[in-house]
Amino acid sequence: MAEKLKIISLGGLNEIGKNMTVLEYGKDMIVVDCGLGFPEDDMYGIDLVIPDVTYLVKNQSKLRGFFITHGHEDHIGALPYVLQAVNAPVHGTALTNGLIKLKLEEHNLLDSTKLITHKPGDVVKAGCFQVEFIHVNHSIADAVCFCIQTPVGKIVMTGDFKIDPTAQEGMMDLGRLGQLGKEGVLALLCDSTNVERQGYTPSESVVTESLDRQFKGCDQRIIVTTFASNMHRIQSVLQIAHRHGRKVAVTGRSMENILKVATELDYLKVPANTIVDLNQIKSIPNNKLVIVSTGSQGENMSALYRMAFSSHRQVEIQPGDRIIISASAIPGNEKSISKIINELYRKGADVVHDKSEGLHVSGHACQEELKIIHALTKPKYFIPLHGEQRHLQMHSKLAQQMGMSAKNVLISDIGRVIECTSKTCKLAGTVPAGQVLVDGTGVGDVGSVVLRDRKHLAQDGMIVVCVNVSAEDGSVISGPDFITRGFIYVKESDDLMDALKFVAGKSLAYCQQRRIRDFATIKATMRNDLSAFLYKNTKRNPMILPVINEI
Repeated sequence: MAEKLKIISLGGLNEIGKNMTVLEYGKDMIVVDCGLGFPEDDMYGIDLVIPDVTYLVKNQSKLRGFFITHGHEDHIGALPYVLQAVNAPVHGTALTNGLIKLKLEEHNLLDSTKLITHKPGDVVKAGCFQVEFIHVNHSIADAVCFCIQTPVGKIVMTGDFKIDPTAQEGMMDLGRLGQLGKEGVLALLCDSTNVERQGYTPSESVVTESLDRQFKGCDQRIIVTTFASNMHRIQSVLQIAHRHGRKVAVTGRSMENILKVATELDYLKVPANTIVDLNQIKSIPNNKLVIVSTGSQGENMSALYRMAFSSHRQVEIQPGDRIIISASAIPGNEKSISKIINELYRKGADVVHDKSEGLHVSGHACQEELKIIHALTKPKYFIPLHGEQRHLQMHSKLAQQMGMSAKNVLISDIGRVIECTSKTCKLAGTVPAGQVLVDGTGVGDVGSVVLRDRKHLAQDGMIVVCVNVSAEDGSVISGPDFITRGFIYVKESDDLMDALKFVAGKSLAYCQQRRIRDFATIKATMRNDLSAFLYKNTKRNPMILPVINEI
């Protein structure tokens, strides 16, 4: 049988983030993007979520390279972890690779990783695949989409994009996409993040005008927080500050890193004598100073959070400070951001964050822009990517409005295999896929059982029962003694503690009468009796850990 092209998403479907797509044909395989996701509320203690790459490890000999569309965390964040399991060349544009380099240095992987830099228009051969880099607009510079020539036809993968005619680096290369449409595109794999929004995504120039209005006539210190990766926004702040005679100081590790990389690569044009060291700001009058900060998503350790809660070493919020939050909340971060805003108001700051102020625009295409891409590429098949189920379904309907047959639209899932020939495209089997949890330096060592225990502890607390028994006859020498955490305050619950000791004592006596010497059985008996008593009397179900010491 003739080989088929396999398209497999290991992340980025039915979720926001963790984007990773595999293309496989015969003995060759490439991966597009390698992103991370952020933990959900019930993932206690988890720092990051990355894709399960068991399938890549199993097929390491086929892997010809990672191709990265742009430098956002949901597209590059998992690389340091994945490259420890499977090593292959990483292909990206200059800025994207600059950001990846920082990550690899942190994890001591730079020497063992081949990082190859390309520019829009380059075509890279990787096994039987040819990958063409095509310029797109996004909320980070140097973003690209890919046209991938495969043995069965051309695949266009948009990555994250929008169409911005006034973008600083020039508009997305729609001409090349139109040319590809004329040549024939087998399948379009397209970003679905903003498919629910009608019309067009506003240009970044709208934000520049809004920021300028906030600077005009302001005689107080200005603090601007935005996504560290949004270089266009940072460039605008630098230019506006210079125009208004203000110095700019930067705080926050990710912001400092981005500034360093972008300046070295000449993506940021810093006006002369504009940037000052954060340690010098006390010598600069408030009406001559701008501080650019991380923390637009309410992150606990971010610079803005530390300012708001008075734990920042160099910056203390003063009454009258104008704080501009030039970002929108990522779903799930609304409470964290609200907490910071309230604290800033409490300190007398003037916080500007309302969407109506035009202080943020998305980096993702809305419906009309998506229609343009469909119209230009004229794909035979369509596979929506990057979104939750509602986004994928809505994008499917949009493709059908553009005249595509419903049977030519494939909504996939993580781990699901799509098999393509030059004439067919259909859902097939599955491969191992899912999420791997990163907790501190541990990768994948926290599984569903540990998460369930953490959830249990968070909701109901824990009781430890300690008993010392005789090694000769199993009789109780001392105890039962109780230690509780997150359940009750022992000093104010004497009656309950006495009742628990009585119940545990009865359990031990029961086991002794029946000459039960197996510790597992004794522990289970105590646990069941205590659990039943506690639920009956408190309607709570704490984790109970019996500890038996033989003396």
